[in-house]
Amino acid sequence: MSKLISIIVPCYNEGASLPYFYKEVCGVFQQMETKYSLHFELLFVDDGSKDNTLSLVKSYAEKDSRVKYISFSRNFGKESAIYAGLQNSTGDYVAMMDADLQDPPQLLDEMYELIISGEYDCIGTRRTTRKGEPPIRSFFAKCFYKLINRISNADIVDGARDFRLMTRQMTDAILSISEYNRFSKGIFGWVGFKTEWLGYQNIERVAGDTKWSFWKLFLYSLNGIIEFSTAPLSIASVLGILCLFIAMIFILIIIVKTIIWGDPVAGYPSMMCVIFFLGGLQLFSIGILGQYLSKTYLETKHRPIYIIKETNYKDER
Repeated sequence: MSKLISIIVPCYNEGASLPYFYKEVCGVFQQMETKYSLHFELLFVDDGSKDNTLSLVKSYAEKDSRVKYISFSRNFGKESAIYAGLQNSTGDYVAMMDADLQDPPQLLDEMYELIISGEYDCIGTRRTTRKGEPPIRSFFAKCFYKLINRISNADIVDGARDFRLMTRQMTDAILSISEYNRFSKGIFGWVGFKTEWLGYQNIERVAGDTKWSFWKLFLYSLNGIIEFSTAPLSIASVLGILCLFIAMIFILIIIVKTIIWGDPVAGYPSMMCVIFFLGGLQLFSIGILGQYLSKTYLETKHRPIYIIKETNYKDER
């Protein structure tokens, strides 16, 4: 019996790159269908795009029965699009890739060869170089991977992409984690299973502009740290102990200087420095607590991760 591979493609304003992507991926499908007697399901998840992304996907679906689509009622974010794709996929194996061709579809053949060997549950991809990426972004990206692997139990490889091919068992394990605040790279590592990594050099977008600014990536990395580590919560306690230790040293210095040398104690300047220093530490610590509290607050609301506006599935909602 031939196997079915579901390809999940999150899309947000990817109208410029979709024609190139669809042509490229269909060529790979044709080769693999002949070589392995496979079937494919190409599932586009339109994340509330404002361009012609949805109309293009619909035109592909009209002439290609392999094409399925889900369109959100608004922009819920890539994490929600990934979860929706996983939840609605039906394949024996499930893959994810971006529509900008930064994830080379040609790697699917090698990924499938490795996963059918039975030795691996997931074949992931990682960039071995960051050529073409701004140096400041590359620097902070490397720092983030080192930090999160040190303070959490989420195994995230430096340069890891969302582009991967997984077994149904691993896909179901990921779907069992239905939290509202999602960080897929961390979830992929947290669920375990044996993963083999394929490296390739960085590839520029085929068309269009990236939707990930430096600020968005920074917030995304903070979300990942908060989602998979409680280490920041310990910062408040450590800072409190450190400040107490420093305060005791300064008190002893002031007492000794006053008793032995008769030095007058400076009033206003030293007092203002202490107030601003302690006030800043307190606000910083409260901010960390607030981030964790806000995540907990959103989880308790039990809001849906996404809302479907239209789809071409038979069980359309």
